[in-house]
Amino acid sequence: MARLKDKYVKEWAPALQKQLGVTNKMMIPTIEKVVLNMGFGIVEKDVQQKIIENFAAFSGQRPVLCKARKSISNFKLREGMVIGAKVTLRGERMWEFLDRMINSALPRIRDFRGVPKRGFDHRGNYTLGMKEHSIFPEIVDHGNNAVDVGLDVTFVTTAANDEQARALLNIIGMPFAGR
Repeated sequence: MARLKDKYVKEWAPALQKQLGVTNKMMIPTIEKVVLNMGFGIVEKDVQQKIIENFAAFSGQRPVLCKARKSISNFKLREGMVIGAKVTLRGERMWEFLDRMINSALPRIRDFRGVPKRGFDHRGNYTLGMKEHSIFPEIVDHGNNAVDVGLDVTFVTTAANDEQARALLNIIGMPFAGR
């Protein structure tokens, strides 16, 4: 069992239940899935392949490629060109990724003061945008990346509102700014 999931089940869920005043254990908020989305646009084939390899390395799963739906001549974009990739993590892989992201990747960001609190969507989900994906320790070859690609990380929770989702992410260890 993943280290973070084990702590959640044994320590954090009962504390969260007490903090939120929930009587039914099934009503305790938890994280359903983590969705990683990376849009890299129009890049050369070898650079694109390297980005996809790095994405698979730090996510722990092969990404699904996203293709352009329309052709836009001003951007030299043709229908069917690969312009992004995404991964949906659930279960053990999700908990392993959360552990690596919270404990090793986020602290590696230069001048890191915490993640913004404004990423909640009023339905209990949280989205975090990162300017570069090279903060993950699994990416060893930083020099070959000709393009610095951003990353969107969405935490889909069972929380009913933002207050419950914030309490869940706080107890897991998400370093919010101005804590």
